[in-house]
Amino acid sequence: MFPLNLGGNVFGWTADEAQSFAVLDAYAAAGGNFIDTADSYMARIPGNSGGESETIIGRWLKRRGRRDDVVIATKVGSWAARPGVSEEHPRGGGGFAAPVAD
Repeated sequence: MFPLNLGGNVFGWTADEAQSFAVLDAYAAAGGNFIDTADSYMARIPGNSGGESETIIGRWLKRRGRRDDVVIATKVGSWAARPGVSEEHPRGGGGFAAPVAD
C-alpha cells in the first residue's frame, strides 16, 4: 500500500469531476492506491445530498479500470437526516451502506 492516503473530501465540492479525475490520475501515476472518502462530506453543502465524493471516485475507478488496484476507505452516515451509522444507530440503518459498496 502506498504510504500516503489521498483524501477525497473536495471531490464534487470545490473540485468538479474533471478536476477530481486529474487529481486521481496524478495520484495513481505517482503510485498512489489508497483513497479516503465518506458519504457525509458534501451532505451539508447546499445543493448536494452526500455521496458526491464517492460517486466521482467510483466513476474514475470504472473509467480508468483501476478498481482492483485501489483501496477505498469510507465511512457511512453521520447526520440525523439520513439513517446510517450514528450514536443512535451504531450498526447502521437497514442496508444504508450497501449502495456505497457497489
